[in-house]
Amino acid sequence: MTSTETDALLVTAQPDLNNRVSMWLDHLSDERRLSDKTLVAYERDLLQFLRFLTGHLGGAPALKDIADLRPADFRGFLAYRRRAKVQSRSLARGLAGIRSFLKFLERRGEVNAAASDAVRPPRQARSLPKPVSSRDAIDITSGDLAMESDAWIEARNTAVLTLLYGCGLRIAEALALTGKMAPKQGTKTMRIVGKGRKERIVPILPAVTQAIDQYLKLCPYAVKADGPLFLGARGGPLNPRMIQLAMEKLRSALGLADTATPHALRHSFATHLLAGGGDLRTIQELLGHASLASTQIYTEIDSAHLLAAYDKAHPRR
Repeated sequence: MTSTETDALLVTAQPDLNNRVSMWLDHLSDERRLSDKTLVAYERDLLQFLRFLTGHLGGAPALKDIADLRPADFRGFLAYRRRAKVQSRSLARGLAGIRSFLKFLERRGEVNAAASDAVRPPRQARSLPKPVSSRDAIDITSGDLAMESDAWIEARNTAVLTLLYGCGLRIAEALALTGKMAPKQGTKTMRIVGKGRKERIVPILPAVTQAIDQYLKLCPYAVKADGPLFLGARGGPLNPRMIQLAMEKLRSALGLADTATPHALRHSFATHLLAGGGDLRTIQELLGHASLASTQIYTEIDSAHLLAAYDKAHPRR
């Protein structure tokens, strides 16, 4: 928690409640092992709720006030945020964070979380991931398009993008690899630490190994065993923005839509595996999804492609 946010919490909540917030955040970090981004989002959402309660109740809330909340209070908060033009996805995430805090207090025997459970989260419009086609994914990761003046930077970008498509990695996971983690010829698998520090094993394709080998041969800097595998132009850790910019150049050269981002290669990995006969459970493990529901969305993409092909090709369309 930043000092500014800590000061804001102290003003927004009474000392006993502020103490429980700190305990909850420690619990999420140490025991639940949530990612830093998730922790920041939960903290921010709870802070917004406490600020709302300060105005709603006429003063900074204490632990007793949290215990006395009714469903109408939570609905009032959602309506308040809706008036601020907050989207349904953010509202639902905010409610989830508040419920997590209340469940934590409930396990301590200090409140009853039933009031928040009685409130339905806002209905969200489901948006499907937008993968690139297999042909475009191969063009992106082939390294045939010379987009950089320095050959080693071109090789580096190709290696990172090949990891995203060939192994289904998130960009943060690829850039977190160290020199000693670089797969060598004959390597079959690699251990990846993903969201929430959860580990998974991913297969390594020969194309991935070859791309990383080429980058290491051309890299003008020494890649240390315990240092980052992928380096920036000045030899420091590679900024993910550089890969996003590289993808923008490739997107322009290949005439692809703006949805062709580095993360779209991860979507492509999953979609193309599913289309090739991969089962959902295996794809879930390869992606590092905690829930199968997160993986099932790729079945909708595959179905959408089938229906589009049907509509386009059927003679009675």
